[in-house]
Amino acid sequence: MSNMRDKIRILVADDIQMNLDVITAVLEGTGNYLVVTAKEGKTAVQKAKSNDFDLILMDIMMPEMDGFDAIKELKRFQSTKDIPVIFLTALQDKDSIKKAFLLGAVDYVSKPFSKEELLARVSLHVKLKHTIDDLVAARQKAIEATEAKAMFLANMSHEIRTPMNGIIGMVDVLKRTALTDEQNDYLSIIESSGENLLSIINDLLDYSKLEAGKVEMENIPFKLSNELHNVSSMLNILAKKKAISLSLDLDEMTPDFLMGDPVRLKQVIINLVNNAIKFTATGGVTVKVQPQRMKNKKFIILQFEVVDTGIGISDEGKKTLFQSFSQVDKSTTRKFGGTGLGLAISKTLVGMMGGEIGVESVLGKGSTFWFTASFEMTTEDVYQSSVKNEIGEHTGKTEFDKKLRILLAEDNKINQKVASTILTKMGHTVEIANDGQEALDLFHSSGYDIILMDIQMPDMDGMEATVKIREFEKDGGVKRIPIIALTANAMEADKQKYLEAGMDDYVSKPFKAEELIPLFHKYADD
Repeated sequence: MSNMRDKIRILVADDIQMNLDVITAVLEGTGNYLVVTAKEGKTAVQKAKSNDFDLILMDIMMPEMDGFDAIKELKRFQSTKDIPVIFLTALQDKDSIKKAFLLGAVDYVSKPFSKEELLARVSLHVKLKHTIDDLVAARQKAIEATEAKAMFLANMSHEIRTPMNGIIGMVDVLKRTALTDEQNDYLSIIESSGENLLSIINDLLDYSKLEAGKVEMENIPFKLSNELHNVSSMLNILAKKKAISLSLDLDEMTPDFLMGDPVRLKQVIINLVNNAIKFTATGGVTVKVQPQRMKNKKFIILQFEVVDTGIGISDEGKKTLFQSFSQVDKSTTRKFGGTGLGLAISKTLVGMMGGEIGVESVLGKGSTFWFTASFEMTTEDVYQSSVKNEIGEHTGKTEFDKKLRILLAEDNKINQKVASTILTKMGHTVEIANDGQEALDLFHSSGYDIILMDIQMPDMDGMEATVKIREFEKDGGVKRIPIIALTANAMEADKQKYLEAGMDDYVSKPFKAEELIPLFHKYADD
């Protein structure tokens, strides 16, 4: 047997010494078992708590504490609750046997018992116990490995996002200066390469979060036609570059106001449309949406299709299409790029939306990727109310005229340069703190309109600094200063922690100037 000691340890509890002697002789006579005995239930429980037993043989009828009360005690403690208990009993009534199993016994042996039956039942349950132990240990190792991998990918994503902030941020700054056409072309290549790299990083991060079960779906009102047109507008640029069409076919019977997670829905559609454009050289791509069926008066299942006139997929290629890190063949990566994670991520997200995903394709003639998703129907009034609460009265403003005094807490020199350059070019005054303690000291000594707070900093991080600032404001009756987190962590759970620490909002690195403008309107426009 795997993972077993030289001898299997068994506790036998019976108030009759002759029974103890016989059972001990039978078990130890095999050479496989080491037997420890107890003559009453209370003693058996004490010995079980202080030793590591593989199995307990328990008589029911014992003085002071009988077998039923003893197993109740054993099930109360973490160290003994999983030890299998076989009852030894002269009681043959069904109620006693039923009670034994309800209390957690795995089996029973009727007295008088035969040597063969006793050995067979003991051997069976010891094997089961060790099999279960092995499975539990394997599951725990798998969980730990998954968590370690998720942590590694998240940390790597964080480390890569930090220099990406420098690249994309300075490209954004440079685009706002006077450049020649040739320089603009070069800059566009840098920007496109940076965005592609960021897309790969996001795929890895999403995959790690999904694998670790750390993605939660939102359930908010949204307007389906708006989300679809946003996707179409964004990806139409890619289609035009390849001189192919991108069209949207929204069935008129499709309800427009829904409850669900529009971000994750768009993520799936974008993945599918991106792939369709990537693998289509002539013709075009069409996104179709139609009701599939009503689940009840409140919920509806919609079917989404992305139809292309591209290279198509062979029957063999379809078999691994939705697997992680999988592409149709090795040349796909070299020719078209990508991580091979998009469809695997999409499959998981579709499952979380209560749907299915699949493909119909003929090699050389194009493909139709389809998926279904379940949504609760809502009204335009609910949607409009949600929009007003979410984005407030400054929606659509692309400029911010008020000049702010901003405290930037950031330990990375490149990120300091990027953020301060963006902010000063917007007309704001910026002072820099190299860590949380400096941010706290500057907060006490000077008045600022807003604080941009990095999370990971030496000595005192952004979370701790924020907590201390909020405590000072509360104790001193000082006006609350808006604090915006600047973070390379894109995990939803992390973002929630920032808000719970007292931060008002957050911006994910890398960020651009236009991402700060609505936040300045929201928190510093009075």
